[in-house]
Amino acid sequence: MSGNHHASSLDILLDDLEAWLGILHSQRYVSEHTLAAYRRDLSKLANFLVSQGCEEWAEVDQDRLTAFIGPLLSTNSLLPTSIQRMLSAMRGFYDWLGQQGKVNYNPARAFKIKRQTRELPHVMDVDVVNALLDAPPPEGEHAIKLWIRDKAVMELFYSSGLRVSELSNTHLTDIDLNGGLITVTGKGRKTRVLPVGRKASLAIREWLRIRSDFIKADSCDWIFLSERGGRLTERAIQYALEAQARRIGIAQHLHPHLLRHCFASHLLESSQDLRAVQELLGHASISTTQIYTHLDYQHLANVYEKAHPRAKKE
Repeated sequence: MSGNHHASSLDILLDDLEAWLGILHSQRYVSEHTLAAYRRDLSKLANFLVSQGCEEWAEVDQDRLTAFIGPLLSTNSLLPTSIQRMLSAMRGFYDWLGQQGKVNYNPARAFKIKRQTRELPHVMDVDVVNALLDAPPPEGEHAIKLWIRDKAVMELFYSSGLRVSELSNTHLTDIDLNGGLITVTGKGRKTRVLPVGRKASLAIREWLRIRSDFIKADSCDWIFLSERGGRLTERAIQYALEAQARRIGIAQHLHPHLLRHCFASHLLESSQDLRAVQELLGHASISTTQIYTHLDYQHLANVYEKAHPRAKKE
């Protein structure tokens, strides 16, 4: 295949991909992180197809899919969870291609790999979370303002168990501080109303008092703003949390999903109500939430070993 033909075939494949991603972004409220991962995964498949002399997505069959994914499995170049995500992207993309009349069947639907045992998420002890959220502010007017914003972000993560995409895309009109409630839009554009705790409400009120200092001419009504006045993106939230953890001296890697894990684990330890935690997290299946029961049993085992007179280690 000539270089020019190679490029044009790839462009055609990628045009379809971008059309699908655009629909996901506009209609299904998929997070930036997920969109970027889908674009990366399916672009790899597009390049592979062109290298095999293919010009259309319809030319993918089970053999070609095996030839593409097999080396990724055998060389461990991708984690099993990443390959599962890649297959999920392919299934959704090929479903859409079928609706457009561009393919006759979905080759990814029948493709299965062995599911890996889910690893337990790491969580911080309640004392560590309190040390993070009750830390004194830094020095300097600008640093203090960033801390006020970041503390409100962290309090909301821990109070309500939001996903980072949900928090990043929350508007001023989505939160009712008097009622202690926030409305978020999660995966598949499903909305849920969550409680906001007292300390989180106080932190958000403090942020809202100085939020105008971050507003620029083209600022929108996102709750949390960047220093440039735009929406505080998922990546910016990640950086902000890492910076605050370093400043405070917390050794554990702090990321938004860790605070969501802490929310779920600590709430389950206290309430023992798995269904309630499932609803608050926005999990479609109880099996996704059940991973936190293992954390709870781990906690109980630790308490037992420390407290029971016949269990204490010498």
